Amino acid sequence: MSSLTASYRLAVASRALAAIVGGYALTALATFALARLLPLARAEASMTATLLSFVIYACVVIWVFATRTAWRAWLGIVAPAAVLGALVWLQSLVST
Repeated sequence: MSSLTASYRLAVASRALAAIVGGYALTALATFALARLLPLARAEASMTATLLSFVIYACVVIWVFATRTAWRAWLGIVAPAAVLGALVWLQSLVST
C-alpha cells in the first residue's frame, strides 16, 4: 500500500474546499445575476435561475476535480465570480 504525500492531501483538500465553498459562492452569484438579468417576469426569472443553480453547482464541482491543478480550480472559481459580481454591481447601479 502506497502512502500519500502531504502535498497530495493538501491538493485534494484544496479542491474539496474550492468545490464546496467556492462552488456555492459562484453558484449563488450566478443565480442572483440570472434572476436579475433574465428578461422574464420576476417570479419566472427567479424560478428559472433557481432551477439552473443545481446544474451550475454540479458543473462547477465536476470541473474543479477535472482540472490539472488546485490553482487552476481556484482560478476557475474566483475569475467568474469576480465577473459576475461586477456584472451584478453594474446592473444595480444602472437600475437605481
